[in-house]
Amino acid sequence: MKKPLTILDEPQPRNITRADLVMTEGFGLEVDGRMKTVFPTLEAAQKRARDIKAEFPMLQVKVYDAAEKKLLELSPTE
Repeated sequence: MKKPLTILDEPQPRNITRADLVMTEGFGLEVDGRMKTVFPTLEAAQKRARDIKAEFPMLQVKVYDAAEKKLLELSPTE
């Protein structure tokens, strides 16, 4: 005999980052033209960008400054 399917009264909340919303604060990490992660400081975003670029040199990695609405590219020496 099959067990009946139990349905929760309230669905579990999900943490979804929407791609159609524009960032208004912080620094975003853009990988191959797609926004991936948001960081509170520029230093944290640049460190993660350098780590990704060192591990996967073929990717285009940029840091997005939400306050100034500009993309910052990593210099080749970083």
